[in-house]
Amino acid sequence: MSGTPDLPAPVVGNSGNPRIVISVDAMGGDRGPAAVIAGCARFAQRRPDVAFIFHGDAEELNAQIAKRKKLAGRAEVRNTTSVVTMDAKPSYVMRHGQDTSMWSAISAVRDNEAEVCISCGNTGALMAVSMIRLRKLEGINRPAIACLWPSRNKDGFNVMLDVGADIRADEDDLLQYALMGTSYARNGLGLIRPRIGLLNVGTEEHKGRAELKVANDLISAAAPAGEFEYVGFVEGGDIPSARVDVIVTDGFTGNIALKTAEGTATLIREFLRAAFAATPFARVASLLAFTSLRRLARRIDPRRVNGGVFLGLNGTVVKSHGSADATGIEAAVTLAYDLAESNFSERLAARVASVSNARQDATETRPVSGNKT
Repeated sequence: MSGTPDLPAPVVGNSGNPRIVISVDAMGGDRGPAAVIAGCARFAQRRPDVAFIFHGDAEELNAQIAKRKKLAGRAEVRNTTSVVTMDAKPSYVMRHGQDTSMWSAISAVRDNEAEVCISCGNTGALMAVSMIRLRKLEGINRPAIACLWPSRNKDGFNVMLDVGADIRADEDDLLQYALMGTSYARNGLGLIRPRIGLLNVGTEEHKGRAELKVANDLISAAAPAGEFEYVGFVEGGDIPSARVDVIVTDGFTGNIALKTAEGTATLIREFLRAAFAATPFARVASLLAFTSLRRLARRIDPRRVNGGVFLGLNGTVVKSHGSADATGIEAAVTLAYDLAESNFSERLAARVASVSNARQDATETRPVSGNKT
């Protein structure tokens, strides 16, 4: 398969207007529309070629937008009467969520009015509605959520998927995740030939569940056609390392790893704050180390990498943390903009179209036992 589908593209919207349009579920976050619109306004100040469609309570949204001069002439409001709550069951939202801000935001992407959708809402409901409105790409069994993970790599991040779309994943799903992760790494990180690793309890080929051993063979065989480098099994300690660019795993393992990392980052910040406030000498030391501490705090701040991308759908959806503040929202909007600018959805579809060929090539070399010979 050619790498052409992943080359950069000009910034041109679906209507031919040279402006990126982002559809925003403004009601889904824990902090309310104020934080969402503030984050969007911050990004709008940096990029004059972005416009927004905000979905939610029109009166409240218009009042917030009026406070942000950078959104003047670049913000449209779509009034909705309901909000998807964090405890809402996805099955209920699928049947009764047509009047919600989440449903309306995703529909704007489906109707080609916006290039990408952002929501801070209920993850399960967002995935369910996205699958209904956007549908899965042809050949995809299970969509995945990909996130950026701080790492020692030159660009500062790795890609990990799945981090929570589906707790199950068989060997064919893991192969598809590798292909989708490859496309995301090209468009999100600008990597020509990403290094793919399969998360396991050890790097030895005899370790892990049966489906991981078979997936190891499948991904290895698909690497030449997929134009990525497969490094084999990786362990938890490799997730933030410079050994790999994309980590492939199931949604159960990936979500636990993600939540653990976020909690650990928060704990480290709290410990550092307490340590440098413990004594007068410590407070003086903190002043002397202020620049270095600020740099460290920024490196481990989860808000910088806020935004998981739903992969495997006919459209791009970015899931922001429900508790995101304006800084976190700005990070999610930045990610959404970068993906829209590169025509990521179309490039992902082109890459996924190679799945059948990659799978056929891999099947021809797949050992019956699931172990390498």
